[in-house]
Amino acid sequence: MFGKRLNHVRKKQGYTAQNMADILSVSIRTYRHYESGHTFPSSDTLVKIADTLDVSIDYLLGRDEWLRSHGVSVDGY
Repeated sequence: MFGKRLNHVRKKQGYTAQNMADILSVSIRTYRHYESGHTFPSSDTLVKIADTLDVSIDYLLGRDEWLRSHGVSVDGY
């Protein structure tokens, strides 16, 4: 779920995969592995991704439905 959401939000925000790799200071291959689900970013990188794309980490991790089920208001993307 993380990779799909990352890819979707990145494109919607107008970033290329190379832009994101540069912002995160990782190789394009590493970034592509995040989107494909082969690897997962460190917690520091995850925070930087969420901040760059202006979304919550919970959304990227697919926890928005869980939060809603517990009465927490979240903005979907």
